[in-house]
Amino acid sequence: MTKRIAAIVFIFVCSTTAWIALGSTLLYRTYSANDNLNNRVQSVWGTPQAQTPPAATYPVTVEKRVEVQEGDKKVERIEKHNSDVRLPLEGSQINVDLGLDYRQKGLLWYSTYKVNFSGLYTFRNSTNADQPVTFAFTLPAKEAIYDDMLMAVDDQSLQVTTSKGCLSGTAKVAAGKSVVLHVAYRSQGLDTWRYRLGEEVAEVKQFNLKLKTNFDGFDFPENTLAPSEKQNTSDGWILTWSYRDLLSGFEIGLKMPEKPQPGPLAGQISFFAPVSLFFFFFLIFILTMLRGIEVHPMNYFFLACAFFAFHLLLAYLVDHISIHVAFLICSAMSMFLVWSYLRLVVGKRFASEAALAQFGYLVLFSYAFFFKGYTGLAITIGAILTLFIVMQTTGNIRWAEKLARKAA
Repeated sequence: MTKRIAAIVFIFVCSTTAWIALGSTLLYRTYSANDNLNNRVQSVWGTPQAQTPPAATYPVTVEKRVEVQEGDKKVERIEKHNSDVRLPLEGSQINVDLGLDYRQKGLLWYSTYKVNFSGLYTFRNSTNADQPVTFAFTLPAKEAIYDDMLMAVDDQSLQVTTSKGCLSGTAKVAAGKSVVLHVAYRSQGLDTWRYRLGEEVAEVKQFNLKLKTNFDGFDFPENTLAPSEKQNTSDGWILTWSYRDLLSGFEIGLKMPEKPQPGPLAGQISFFAPVSLFFFFFLIFILTMLRGIEVHPMNYFFLACAFFAFHLLLAYLVDHISIHVAFLICSAMSMFLVWSYLRLVVGKRFASEAALAQFGYLVLFSYAFFFKGYTGLAITIGAILTLFIVMQTTGNIRWAEKLARKAA
C-alpha cells in the first residue's frame, strides 16, 4: 500500500511540474509580445483619450518701464509687450456617446471604443471694447483619427488652423457679450476616456456632462469624480456630471470593461490544475478503497495525462477560436478520454462516476476563473462538499482493519 501511494504521489508531482511549465509558457507567449501588439492596436485604432476644455483669449499690449544702462547713466525706457488675456468660461454643456468595440491581437483582447463628442462652451467678453478672440481647442489624442470635425461660434463656422494637435480660429466678440463655441467630432480610442476640467485644481461653472454608453461593466479610474446621476437604459447607461460651481483637482473618467483574456486565463487555469487533479485522485482513491477495486498507479498516470490534455489543447486552441468554445471542446475531449479509459479498466458504472467527478473538479473549477472574484469561493465550496461526502461515506470504516487487509 505504501509503495502504491508513493507511486501516485510521484505521478502527481510530475504532472504538477508539467502544468507549471505549460502555464509559464502561456504567460511568456502572452506578455512577451504584449508591447508590440499594443503598439499595433494603437497605430490602427488609437490611444486612450483625455479631452480638455477649450480656451478663448484676446491680445493686449502692455507698456512697461524698464531701466537700461547707457554708458555711466541709467535711463528709463518704455517697452511694449504683447500678451493674451483669457475670457472666463461661464458654462459647459457636453454630450459624449461611447460605443465599445473589442479587438483581439494574439492571446489578448483590447477594449477599443468609438466616441462621438459634442460640446457647447459659453465665453463672455467682460471688457468695454470689441475683441478679436482666438478660440483654441486641443484634441484628446495625437495618435487618433477625427471625422466630422466642427468648430463654430454662434453657429458660424470658424476658419480653423491646426498646430501640434490644437485647433484654433478667431472671431470678433462684442463688448459685454457672450458667445457659444460649438465643438464636435467623431473619433476612437483605447481602454479609457477622460475629461480634464483644467490644469491641476480647476474651477468650473454651470458644468454639465452627459455620457451615454452601449455597454455596462465599466469602472471609474482612480482620482476621478463619481457621476451625479446614473440611469440604466436598454443597452447601457447614461451618466451625468452636473455642477453649478465646482473647484476640484480631479477629472472625469471611464474605464472600458475587459473581456476574459485568453492567454492569462488559460495560464491561470493551468497553474490551478494540480488542485483539480488532487481532489480527483483523492476521490478515486477513496472510492476504490471502499469498493475493493484494483486501480494500478499506471492507471492514475493515464488519468493525469487525460487531465493534462485538457490544458494543453486549451493553450493552443484559444489562439484560433473563442475561449468559451475552446473550453467546451477541451472539456468534452478530456472527459471522453477518462470515461472511455476507465470503462475498459473498471467498468461503465465506475467510469461514469469518475467522469462526473472530473466534470466537477476539472470543468467547473476551471470555469470559475471566468468570474473574477468568485474563483476562490468556488474552490472552497467544492473542497468543503468533497470533504463532507468523503466523511459521510467513510465514517463507519475501521481504517486500521481496512488498510491491514489491503496490505495482506
